[in-house]
Amino acid sequence: MALLSATISAALAMNCTTPAQASAPQFACELMYSGNIATYAMTCSEPGEPMFGGFATWRNVPVTFDQVDTPNTTVTFSNYLRLTPNTEASPFENNIEVGLYAEKTGKTTQTYGPRWTEFGNSGGKTKAIAVGVNPSIPDGRNHTYMLMRKSSGDQWDVLYDFNTVGSTTDQLEVIPGSTNRIDTGMELLGHQYTDVPQIANRMQFMDGNNTWRQVAAQNTATIVTLPSCSTSNKPPNCLNAKLTDTTAFSQWTVSKPRKAAALAPQRTDEPGASSEAKGIYRGVDQAELQACLENAPDRCLEDVSGLAECVRNHPVCNVSDITSEPSIMHRGVEAKAESVRQRAASAFGVPVGSVEVLAASGGSSMPTEEVWSVKSTHSTPGLRDTGRLFNGFHASYSALSGEFLEACWGDMCKN
Repeated sequence: MALLSATISAALAMNCTTPAQASAPQFACELMYSGNIATYAMTCSEPGEPMFGGFATWRNVPVTFDQVDTPNTTVTFSNYLRLTPNTEASPFENNIEVGLYAEKTGKTTQTYGPRWTEFGNSGGKTKAIAVGVNPSIPDGRNHTYMLMRKSSGDQWDVLYDFNTVGSTTDQLEVIPGSTNRIDTGMELLGHQYTDVPQIANRMQFMDGNNTWRQVAAQNTATIVTLPSCSTSNKPPNCLNAKLTDTTAFSQWTVSKPRKAAALAPQRTDEPGASSEAKGIYRGVDQAELQACLENAPDRCLEDVSGLAECVRNHPVCNVSDITSEPSIMHRGVEAKAESVRQRAASAFGVPVGSVEVLAASGGSSMPTEEVWSVKSTHSTPGLRDTGRLFNGFHASYSALSGEFLEACWGDMCKN
């Protein structure tokens, strides 16, 4: 609570309104994202009723970074969906995050691809998502990110392209009222080195009647920590962000040009790679599902017969995703131990000297690959500073490509 009080004081000092003067979503957005060293273009939504599911979709756009050395900065891009099931105590309570991430260290991009993360009382865990059709390729393909509360208990399943890829273990119960929040948008660290084409974030939530709905615009707030690009506000210190509907959350469109004459953004109406999956699987027409994923994934739960029911009852509903081979970028680019040590120390906020790097085999995300096993017993806030400290972390990176594979911190490493 000390962090919450300090953040409220900081917000008031920045001429932000108090909770009594502002809507709850707007104040929550200011608390979560104002004054942070990262750059944000986020939405914060409070549907005003309990949530039992969250859904978002966007395309794998070609994020690019300046090919220059940045020795003191790990340049990162994130576009994610975050769901906080219970905010009764504070806006910083346990939550789940799933999205698309890219990272540059040295002169080249080291990672690109989806992952999911759980933030809990006892620590946290995060895993790269390596299944499906081209998850780590910026080919413009639409992908879906989804969180579904389990039928019993307080934990949630994480789904990627309508297949379950993980489950939480440390989330709080969903209670009556509006004490929850669902966020989506873009986060950057080292924005001045980054070019992000237009991303169309579309989001829905599932209510207590198992119905997927858009959040009302009046229950959504936005926060953008750079000015809008214009003749007076030029790249790289500006970005573009817009809600496209005044009545309901239909789309949050964001982009971050690196230069005034940035590369033309990829068209968001072009379909991605097609799939050959056919037939009916667990009541879902696979050809119909693949066509929907390519063209209008935000409507698949409504338009594809049997999909919503399948997602509620089965871990796999999209056959094309489980038959595809994982793909890794930058094969043949060996990841040096010292580079991985620096990245891990920066990510977990610990001294470089406290980090141990050992060669190992496997890792649950990439079981056949040689990895760097990275550990530290130093206290760490984990991958996001929420005012708590945890005892140590353990992370794995591909020894071949430098791709991040998985990590845990605190007592989550005991699971």
